[in-house]
Amino acid sequence: MAELWDIYDAERMKTGRTMTRGGEFKEGDLHLVVHVCIFNREGKMLIQQRQTFKESWPGMWDLTAGGSATVGDSSQIAAARELEEELGIRLDLEGVRPQLTINFERGFNDVYLIEKEIDLRQLTLQYEEVRDAKWATADEIEAMIEDGTFIPYYPSLIRLLFDIRRQYGCRMTDRRQASW
Repeated sequence: MAELWDIYDAERMKTGRTMTRGGEFKEGDLHLVVHVCIFNREGKMLIQQRQTFKESWPGMWDLTAGGSATVGDSSQIAAARELEEELGIRLDLEGVRPQLTINFERGFNDVYLIEKEIDLRQLTLQYEEVRDAKWATADEIEAMIEDGTFIPYYPSLIRLLFDIRRQYGCRMTDRRQASW
């Protein structure tokens, strides 16, 4: 069955139209993507290795979980669904805001940063998507990006994810509260 996506406008409002995954984007059409990064108390991120037969980035390591929101999904529902589908991890993200949203050419990518202890032996890897999973430090992920085994995110983005994993926004150096 074809995967359907809601179409958004530049203000992140649903247009009432949908598109099929892999379909042609019309000018101004955008869609929603989500990523979840889980960190343990040691400060390591749970990463997954994509299956070798995946169409995009086959066999490469990636963030904990992610994918496109489907028709009717909120960002939180899409993030929870992807996490459960890919790794068998059930989390209720209702009311949780993403730590950041990265705009890209064809949409919005909401990134959730979660601290949770996960026993790798308890994971249920989705055969169609995930080959393996492990914990990694920022330095290890950056080295994997450098050697071509991790999806080529900007290393500064990886470092940012580790740096802001326990907070929203950025830290004020003079301890004054920001009034955005």
